[in-house]
Amino acid sequence: MVVIAGCLVVLVSVLVGFSMAGGKVGALIHLSEFVTIGGASAGALIVMAPKKVLGDIRRGIMQTLKGSPYTKAMYAELFKLLFAVTRLTRAEGVLALDQHVSDPKGSTLFRQYPKIANDHHAMPFLCDSLSLIVDGQAESEKLAGWLEEEISVVEKEHHAASGAVNKVADSLPGFGIVAAVLGIVVTMQAIGGPVDEIGYKVGAALVGTFLGILMAYGFFAPLAGRMEALGEQEATFLRTIATAVVAINEGANPRDVVTRARRVVGTDCRPSQAEMKQMFS
Repeated sequence: MVVIAGCLVVLVSVLVGFSMAGGKVGALIHLSEFVTIGGASAGALIVMAPKKVLGDIRRGIMQTLKGSPYTKAMYAELFKLLFAVTRLTRAEGVLALDQHVSDPKGSTLFRQYPKIANDHHAMPFLCDSLSLIVDGQAESEKLAGWLEEEISVVEKEHHAASGAVNKVADSLPGFGIVAAVLGIVVTMQAIGGPVDEIGYKVGAALVGTFLGILMAYGFFAPLAGRMEALGEQEATFLRTIATAVVAINEGANPRDVVTRARRVVGTDCRPSQAEMKQMFS
C-alpha cells in the first residue's frame, strides 16, 4: 500500500501541476505513445533478463505491493522458534531435529509458528541449516561460511531482478525520445495541413519524452530501489537464522542463541531487552 500511495502522489502531483499551469490533462493521453514506450521497454526486458529473473521480477513487484513480511512480529516469532529448537536439541540431542527438518510441513514444532512455517524462503533455509547439524556437527567457522555462501546466492538473485528493473528505468528516457522522434516524423507528413493539426501532433510527440522521463524517475527507478531494500531485509532475516544455527552448533543455551541472533536484526525490528524478557519469561 505504501508503494501504491507513493506512485499516486507522483502522478497526482504532476497532473495537478500541469493543470495549474493551464494545461489540459487530456492532452497527455496518447495511446500510441504508451504503446511505443511500453512495448519497447517490455521487449528490452525480455531480451535482457532470463526466465528466472523475469519470474523474480514478477514476485518482487508483488512483494513491494504487499510490503515486507520481515516485521517485528515476524522476528519475535522467529526468536520463539529458535528458543524452542535449542531447548529440544539440549533436551533430546540434535538427532531429535531430524523428523522436523525432513518433513517441515508435518512438523508439530514448526506448525506452532505459522509465520515462519509459511515463509517459502526462510523455512527451507532454516531446515537446510539445521540439517547440517543433524548430519554431523561441523566446525562453526565452516558452518558459518557455508550458510553465508547460500545467503550470497539469494542476494545475487535479488540484485539480478532489481538490476534488470533499474536498467529498464535507465532506458525509458531513450524510448521516450524514440516515441517523440516518431511523432515528429508523423508531424512532418502533415506539415502542409491546418496549424491546429500540426500543433496537436507536435504536442503528442513531446508527450513521448514526458512519459519516458516520468516513468523512469517517477516509477521504475523507485520500484527498483524498493525491490533492492526488500532483498536486503530478507538477507538480514536469513543471517539472523544463520547466526542462531551456528550458536546452536556451538552448544549455546537457548537464551544465548536468541541473544546472538538479536544482534543481527536492524533497530526497527529488534525487540528491546524488556520485550525479550517478557517473551521468554
